[in-house]
Amino acid sequence: MGLLFIDSCISQRGENSRTLRLARAFLEEYRKAHPNDEVTVTRVGNLGLKPLTPADLDARDALARAGDFSGPVFRLARDVQAADKIVVAAPFWDLSFPAALRIYIEHISANGLLYHYDADGCHGDCRASRLLYLTTGGDLETPVSLGMLHWKQLCVMFGIPRFDYVFASGLDIEPDKGPEILENAMEQARILGREF
Repeated sequence: MGLLFIDSCISQRGENSRTLRLARAFLEEYRKAHPNDEVTVTRVGNLGLKPLTPADLDARDALARAGDFSGPVFRLARDVQAADKIVVAAPFWDLSFPAALRIYIEHISANGLLYHYDADGCHGDCRASRLLYLTTGGDLETPVSLGMLHWKQLCVMFGIPRFDYVFASGLDIEPDKGPEILENAMEQARILGREF
């Protein structure tokens, strides 16, 4: 499939979203360096996903037990499973990321498709070789920044061997330094875009 870009740049700033600017810096360099790669964009905010209910989970689990992953309930998970590389962009909100992205994760986390269990535990079934998490926030990054840790752990669960991230943090602490912080993060993203 090429590169899957999971766009969760949900912001009151719209097209001026700092996270979107960070993602665009990566994508521009990626497209230049990999002109033949297909880039598929999933805009999480446009999906209208709702949290899965127990009945939804029962129906999905029944299909999974039957080995039938062809239905629409697995469409997003199939996209993730088939991607060669994945980029996720989301702002640092409430110590994590927007709720819409959490609901998206709930929809893609399909046992039997992205991962499976056996006597030795959980094993990932994604083909992606790496995942990049791009985020921006007004506050400072800490070693336990939950959004980054969440995606790092999902890489383990899904069997994605390499995890990278860029966090443009502290953008609102000293607003006059925000543009420089963001530009430095964008340059990190550009470097990753060339070699990703």
